This record gives sequence, structure tokens and C-alpha cells, in this order.
Amino acid sequence: MSDPFPNGYNFCIIVMYLSCYLISQVNASVHEYHNEGFIHRSNSYFFHGGSEGLYASKVRIDADKPTSNEDKPINGKSFIRFESINFRRTKLSAEKKNEMQQKTGLVEAIIVEVRDRDKIGGSYLNSDAICCTPELAKNGSCKVGEVIIHQDPYNLNGPKRVQTFFEGQNEEASMGHETIEINSTGMYYLYFMYCDPELKGLQISGKTVWRNPEGYLPGKMAPLMTFSAFMSFAYLVLGLVWFVRFVQYWKDIMQLHYHITAVIGLGMCEMALWYFEYANFNSTGTRPMGITLWAVTFSAVKKTVSRLLLLVVSMGYGVVRPTLGSITMKIILLGVTYFIFSEALGLVEHLGNINDFTGKARLLLVLPVSLLDACFIIWIFSSLSQTLEKLQVMLQSHASFL
Repeated sequence: MSDPFPNGYNFCIIVMYLSCYLISQVNASVHEYHNEGFIHRSNSYFFHGGSEGLYASKVRIDADKPTSNEDKPINGKSFIRFESINFRRTKLSAEKKNEMQQKTGLVEAIIVEVRDRDKIGGSYLNSDAICCTPELAKNGSCKVGEVIIHQDPYNLNGPKRVQTFFEGQNEEASMGHETIEINSTGMYYLYFMYCDPELKGLQISGKTVWRNPEGYLPGKMAPLMTFSAFMSFAYLVLGLVWFVRFVQYWKDIMQLHYHITAVIGLGMCEMALWYFEYANFNSTGTRPMGITLWAVTFSAVKKTVSRLLLLVVSMGYGVVRPTLGSITMKIILLGVTYFIFSEALGLVEHLGNINDFTGKARLLLVLPVSLLDACFIIWIFSSLSQTLEKLQVMLQSHASFL
């Protein structure tokens, strides 16, 4: 017998490979930078260092005791920590500077809450510039060579900047260890920026650590740990009730009941895995790749099986038709295709960098999953309509026979 899916295996491998290729990092709240370049915008150059939802600190950070990479997490503190951040400029750029001069290049790390983004740049000075120019510096609003930041004296939680200078003709400048406390709940963005055109070609390496008061789990994901724990318990209760009824009526069990049992079991395992994944993520700041892979796989399998189960039930399987006949292969093909794309989307969403979304990579996989969901919905409702018609005809035939 020939293989009904001659290219199915190869297609699966290709999609999985592409999804893994699109995953930029697996570092989550520990954002690593590996010789990354800067993007030119207006009269500035910037690099997006990360974005996460952070809650306000419950405990003040002692400024006299700077934290380091070896420090254990302290509950109640929310911060962004810079660790071993290193900037490297080109040799040509360094040779243009005076060897005896102390400050020969400036790079700024700017932390801004999303609602304060309009305070970055010269919009309040009626200018499109991001970096301060000699004309804008005349009234003392900013300093030439620095990013323009509108500081509100009534808002102490406005944008924060950390400056790092190159010295003499050195090609490298280190930021070292800096910790910025977060005292206001919100979505925060981190940008590394410079204004000197002679620094063009600058690269950044190192990492930043983002932490919430209760752990490293990002703000938008924090409620998911509690939700997963609740759903695990709910599935456990549902499983126990289902098992009791299953045993009670075991003589009337149909094949569909075994499939329903499998879906409940998959759901229970899925939620338990997500809970352990979030708990580990929260305590370490990095995602446990093994647990995450299993959780994504269980989630994709459960989604696929539940959709297939709903489809075959709507077709009347086990009620008006004992078998699915020739349509079985079409159902299997739809299920396999849905599993492949659902698994790939899960890998990109959960193993990629935690920066909000992975943009184009996610969009490329959301579209096919959405189209397949639409196919399931259309097929389910059309099959359900046909099954109801058959049941009505059977009921009328039975009534006339009586």
C-alpha cells in the first residue's frame, strides 16, 4: 500500500525547522545581546534592548548595595539590571578621536514606560529630532550629543538614562553592572541609543535581567501561572467525575468515550506542564526548554484531537454512521496539517524572545492556523446540519413504521 502522505514527513520537518530558525532567543527575562547592530532613525541610532510588563517594587532597593549576577533573587523588588554590557566601535571611528581626551563617544541606555514614549525626542520643542542639536541646546533644554528627554519635575518615574562613555582611542567601552529600580507598574521599553554619527557601526553585547517583585515571570505572563494551577485542578476534578461515570456505565461505552477520556487526560497534562514551566521560569528567569517543548506538544495534540473529535461527532460517527468510510483520509490529513502548524506556532510563541511578539515570524504561522480553524468550523457546521437532517428522516421513518 502506498503512503497516503508521500511528502508529509518532509513537510513536517521543513515547518519545524523554519519555526526553530525563526526563534531568536530562548532567554526570556534574561535578554542577551550578541554583537548586535544599531538602526538609524532621524538623527539618532538605536537598538531595542527589550520590552516587558513590570510591576512596581514592593521593597526599596538599597542603592549602597548594588546587585550582581551572583546575588540571589530578592522578593519584593522589581528592576532592570545591566550585566557585562559592552560597546565596541569600529577601529576607524576610534582613530578619529584624541587619545588624551577622556570622553570620546557616548552611548545611552534609556528605560521608558510606554505611556512616556512621547517624552523621548524633541516633540515638546516642536522638533522632529531625537538627539539634541546646537539650535535646541541654546535655550538649555538639552545637551548637544545626548538624547532629548523631557523630564517632568512632578513625575519622578519618568524616562531614565544610563550613560556610558568611550575613552581616548579605545575601541571598547563597558557599562558594567547597573540596576534600575522600577517604582511604577507598566509596560517598559529599553533602548540603547547614540547620537554621534562617527560611532556608526557600533555593536553591543552583554545581557539585561528583568525582574518583577514576585519573580522573573513577565507581567503579561504572571497571571498565567495561577490560571494553569487552577485549570490543572479543574481538569483533575473533571477527570475523577468522568472516571466514576465511565466505570458506572462501562457496558454502554462507545469508542467516542475513549477519545473524550484522552482529551481530558491531555488537558490535565498540558495544564500541569504549563504550571511547572511558568513556575520554573519565574524562579530562574529562563524558560526550561524541555518542559516548554512538552507543554507546547501536549497543547498542539489536545487542540488537534479535540477538533477532530468534534468534527467526527458532528458527522454522526457512532450515531447514524458506524464508520467514516472514504472521508477518513481527508480528516486525518486535516488533523496532521493542523498539528504541524499549531506546533510550529507554539514553538515560535513560547521559545522565542519574550519581547511582546516575534512579529513576522508569528504572523506567518498565525494565518495558516486561523485558516485551518475556519476549515474545521465550516466542516463541523455543514456536517452537523447533514447529520440533523438524517436524524429527522430516521425519526419520521420510525414514526411512520409505528
